[in-house]
Amino acid sequence: MAVTAAAADERKQLRRAVVASTVGTSIEWYDFFLYSTATGLLFAKLFFPKSDPLVGTLQAFLIYAVGFIARPIGAAIFGHYGDRIGRKATLIATLLLMGVATFLIGFVPTYATIGIWGAVLLVVLRFTQGIGVGGEWGGSVLLSMEWGHRGRRGLIASWPQFGVPVGLFLANGALLIMSNIAGKEGFASWGWRVPFYFSIVLVGVGLYVRLRVLETPLFQRLVEQRRIERAPVGEVIRRNWREILQSAFLRLSEQAPFYIFTAYVFTYGTEVLKQSRNFVLYAVLAASVLSFFSIPLFGYLSDRLGRKRVYMAGVAIMGVWGFVYFGLLDTKVAVLMFLAIFVSLIPHDLQYGPQAALIAESYTGRLRYSGASLGYQLASVIAGGPAPVIAAALYGGATFFGVKVGGYKTSLAIAWYILVCAVISFIAAATVKDRSKQDISIEYDEQPAAAQPIAAGLRPTQQST
Repeated sequence: MAVTAAAADERKQLRRAVVASTVGTSIEWYDFFLYSTATGLLFAKLFFPKSDPLVGTLQAFLIYAVGFIARPIGAAIFGHYGDRIGRKATLIATLLLMGVATFLIGFVPTYATIGIWGAVLLVVLRFTQGIGVGGEWGGSVLLSMEWGHRGRRGLIASWPQFGVPVGLFLANGALLIMSNIAGKEGFASWGWRVPFYFSIVLVGVGLYVRLRVLETPLFQRLVEQRRIERAPVGEVIRRNWREILQSAFLRLSEQAPFYIFTAYVFTYGTEVLKQSRNFVLYAVLAASVLSFFSIPLFGYLSDRLGRKRVYMAGVAIMGVWGFVYFGLLDTKVAVLMFLAIFVSLIPHDLQYGPQAALIAESYTGRLRYSGASLGYQLASVIAGGPAPVIAAALYGGATFFGVKVGGYKTSLAIAWYILVCAVISFIAAATVKDRSKQDISIEYDEQPAAAQPIAAGLRPTQQST
């Protein structure tokens, strides 16, 4: 009877952990995507009105990229505390930081009011957003995965990933509603600010949910065994630098196309293809709804078929999808354009569903928050942040340090960029060790595989994890 009660309580805590992770990440990504969508729609006109439209777009996306540069910094800061004081407390801090920064963006004056200082304030708040989201992902995944059963880790860890399409849906939906309520002129002057104000309400909801969940049993066991690392970030870089680089590079074909399909598409759709803002918003909304189902589905399939097999299939499909996607968009046929955007995230979801478990399983428990966060967020510097900037430069051209680059005036250049990302990711994913069947509750250097080095006179902690 006691065993049954304990099992029931564990299932209850697992449900709470999954809900807390999913709700929290949904709110965090709402905050992050709100800025992304607003950038593609109107920030160039509001904060860089004196620039050429293409140059203004590039400048707005450069501020957008600041959030991605900050994410590895947030990963290092909160990875340290996540491995030192616990997953739960760290996640509460990231939620507050992200929510307050997003709320304050709604108050930033435009160029017409304070000139270039509006853009400066955006840079500061966008950087703060990046710090918050940099620490969020690792903790939310571990909060779910470390409560879960080893046979369902792919599915359980995919639920925090589910927060991405939810956040995307909420952000685009909020801007769409305000666009219809305020009208074109009202939306540009005050309507865009309302969704940013609403962020503070969502933070209250997220805090309520996260305060009710318990710390993961794996971390509690590490505390009891006094296995907490003094400097987990430095230790994981020393021991697992290969895994960190693998984690970053395998994300190239997932993250770079995602931000092209969900951020740059607003600029490409409205400025290049001359489609209405609402048409693109509705199409991206539909794509995010489809991801509600596909992300957990592919997480589940990774438990059945293996993480690497599902992930590498997604990478291969993404390599050719860029050409199909832009080919359909460039027809300017409404049905084909909507179809392209609607299914655009499926190749992404094939990777994103199993990705959380694939990355987090690469690191032993006492270093997992730091390692997974660093690997995941390092990709933001080489993939997510630069992707819309690179896409805008490839199409419209840009000058960096006096050198003119891009300006091909064809979407084929962007499709080739996606293919290059896919080739790099395929190589990286092929080198990752699949630990989908391994017991992650035991430190990797204490498992049977460590027996031979121990017999040779080495201590377990001398091994690479």
